[in-house]
Amino acid sequence: MTTLNIVMAQMNTLVGDFSGNTAKIIDTALCAQKQHSHPVVVFPELTLCGYPPEDLLLRDSIKLRVDQSLKQICEQVTGDAYIVLGYPHRDGGALYNVAGVIHRGRIIAEYRKQYLPNYQVFDEKRYFCPGDSPCVVSIEGIDVALSICEDIWEEAPTVQAAAAGAQLMINLNASPYHLCKQDERRELVSKQARLGGYPIVYVNQVGGQDELVFDGGSFAVDADGSICATAESFEEGEYVLQLDFDQSPVVISGTGVAAEESQLQSTWRALVLGVRDYVNKNRFPGVVLGLSGGIDSALTIAIAVEALGAERVEAVMMPFRYTSQMSVEDAAEQSNTMGVAHKVISIEPIYEAFMASLADEFAGTQPDTTEENLQARCRGVLLMSISNKKGALVLTTGNKSEMAVGYSTLYGDMAGGLDVLKDVPKTMVFDLCRYRNSLGPCIPQRVIDRPPSAELAPDQKDEDSLPPYDVLDRILELYVEQDFSAEAIIATGMDREQVQRVLRLVDLNEYKRRQAPVGIRITQRGFGRDRRYPITSGWTIGD
Repeated sequence: MTTLNIVMAQMNTLVGDFSGNTAKIIDTALCAQKQHSHPVVVFPELTLCGYPPEDLLLRDSIKLRVDQSLKQICEQVTGDAYIVLGYPHRDGGALYNVAGVIHRGRIIAEYRKQYLPNYQVFDEKRYFCPGDSPCVVSIEGIDVALSICEDIWEEAPTVQAAAAGAQLMINLNASPYHLCKQDERRELVSKQARLGGYPIVYVNQVGGQDELVFDGGSFAVDADGSICATAESFEEGEYVLQLDFDQSPVVISGTGVAAEESQLQSTWRALVLGVRDYVNKNRFPGVVLGLSGGIDSALTIAIAVEALGAERVEAVMMPFRYTSQMSVEDAAEQSNTMGVAHKVISIEPIYEAFMASLADEFAGTQPDTTEENLQARCRGVLLMSISNKKGALVLTTGNKSEMAVGYSTLYGDMAGGLDVLKDVPKTMVFDLCRYRNSLGPCIPQRVIDRPPSAELAPDQKDEDSLPPYDVLDRILELYVEQDFSAEAIIATGMDREQVQRVLRLVDLNEYKRRQAPVGIRITQRGFGRDRRYPITSGWTIGD
């Protein structure tokens, strides 16, 4: 009987941590070797160095570190396991993104990634040279083709492998999450399996890396393109498959098919994982944030507690003369419900001290947004001071809608180390709050129900200076994520004056976003690696 035991090793790596990643690879392979006969242990793309390594790949010592790690793996895993592993490989003056097969202490095959993505968050042509040929290796008598991530999005590697006699393809991935991404992957891999006429095992990385979140969700499809097995999303682990090649078509068993997640559930889990890994991998003891009684900070602290535990989260309410009693009460109620440390520090005396110092400079002028921004900056100074003293990371709370149009204050509410909601539109903030409350008491209902307000002026409401958020978010989706022109957006039925105003605000506030903290990416185009526009520009919205 010809059966392959394949272990989908859905691993959470730390970029640049060769020793730590290598130790996890060895432990996983040795464990699989004890539990299964001739296991094929498949790790994600560039597991050895973590993904994306960015300009670490340009360091001269990268080859030495890779060679040392591979030597260590070969020396310690000498049994019958097959290790399918991603790593960078330098050959002469060229660097390749490689999938290697290690068996009985030596590398028996290497495949060089042929298609190098250079769009959205990807920048692989900066570092790697493309391969130009398939790799089909015999594993326990089965001809197995290797491919890496972007290769599965193109037909040529699939056709090449079929022509070379492949009976199975293993595809190594570091595919980041965005909304609906898993559906795209499964549809595509199913199509490629039908094209190649063989099953495909798709193994994806899991974990947060700066603004990116990798959702795992590894899976296997048969030659007909049917999904036969799926790993958990957003969870590190090893998922075992048995592929019986004595049957036609090949039968895949072992790991079952996990239940589908809703879009809100997967987004919530992505944000939680992104916060957890950013804080833990950067070794912060905990986080601190301003809990204003508003909906953005309410959602942010809920995510932080889920990610880190209440004992590692501190909430600070910083009231001023315009802060409503409702906000004070709601912030205290949520902190109590979630069990987090809650402090109240008034900014009134700090604000008055600043105003006294600025009296001569402001003489003869009328109050305007300057005084509003000063309130936010007082709060930013307090939070950053707490961070410096305690070592806690400051979480900022601006959402994507606000970041887009500059509805935020430099060195004020933008001061911090991680913006949890940076890629979450305001309308989705409301949806995520309702989702979180469906799991149990958390966010006071009137925080969700009340009109959003920065509370920087008497009776202030966000919609005093912005379009309704459902309108704003639709314009932003078309402009930021889909690159529609002003006229194309207007043609969808949007008001011309609103569209032009919003687009002008987006363009004008590029300078703010360049100075904003990193934020977790959940859409196809976030503010960060995805979208790189000049600050100084003569481009106009009519162009």
